[in-house]
Amino acid sequence: MNFSSDNVSPICPEILSAIAAESESAALPYGADDKSQLLDAAFSELFGTEVAVVPVATGTAANLIGLSGLVSPFGGVVCHHRAHINMTESTGVAFYGGGTKLLGLDGPSAKIEAATLDSFLTAHSPNGMHSVDPECVAITQTTEFGTVYTVDEVHAIGSVCQKHDMRLFMDGARFANAVAHLGCHPADITWKAGVDVLSFGATKNGALAVDAIILFDPELRRHTEKSRKRGGHLFSKHRYLAAQLLAYVQDDLWLRNARHANDAAMTLMDSLQSLGAKAAFAPQGNELFMHMTDELAGKLRDGGLAFRPWASIGPDAYRFVCAWNSPIDVIRKLPKTIAG
Repeated sequence: MNFSSDNVSPICPEILSAIAAESESAALPYGADDKSQLLDAAFSELFGTEVAVVPVATGTAANLIGLSGLVSPFGGVVCHHRAHINMTESTGVAFYGGGTKLLGLDGPSAKIEAATLDSFLTAHSPNGMHSVDPECVAITQTTEFGTVYTVDEVHAIGSVCQKHDMRLFMDGARFANAVAHLGCHPADITWKAGVDVLSFGATKNGALAVDAIILFDPELRRHTEKSRKRGGHLFSKHRYLAAQLLAYVQDDLWLRNARHANDAAMTLMDSLQSLGAKAAFAPQGNELFMHMTDELAGKLRDGGLAFRPWASIGPDAYRFVCAWNSPIDVIRKLPKTIAG
């Protein structure tokens, strides 16, 4: 069983069927096809407000292109210092933003706290052309440590952004897992809380290669589409991206997949803890961060499990990520399998 990432999972059948169906006829290129024209309406219904949807092939592109419309080349993006855009996107924010700088904050379990954010923005002293002034705040949902911002926490951050005239961006590579955990409407942790742009993840949750930039301010579409073109993410056959996204949100497939992954992670935590491992954080999505001995890690690997060490948490820490197709019954039997 491979728990090294949810990116190792295959395409789920519903999305694979949608891709295959698009190969039965020709269609206009560059997003002018019929399927692409349905995206705005489908996601507007999903979020309960008018949105503009800009599909791209990767989560990195969704984050960087989405952010580029919220901050100037001379401005700063405030994020947790453990945020994905800071730790795992190379210098992409600066590249797409034309020089934009990341401004890192600390906070428990990789989450920015509203009070800390307010203090940071209040204390900032502009120094004219010599300084980088914060223009945008970015949060990751779920976080890099598998934790989830609650509805109240997102609203509190949104209120601070409004107070300081900041834009708010949400990296939602695992947004589905957060919504599944919270049991809330997707609007409750996005536009109703003041989020301007969301990168809506699909690739990690059953799609082939597509994430969507959701613009809660449709006026951002022109800039975002131009940035997408310049960055090489305007596909000629965009219908294959659109078909995946439409299948993904139809009949709540995105939530069903996420719920399964979350349930698998909870089951895996129970199995690992029964073998002597300890959770570094209470799992809230589909990621686990576990402390364990070298001996146990070796037994798990010998038993056919793949997972990754996570030195940023400690020398005895490891990350396990469950997916939409993780075998819960097999995971539940893991203690007997390893012990036997």
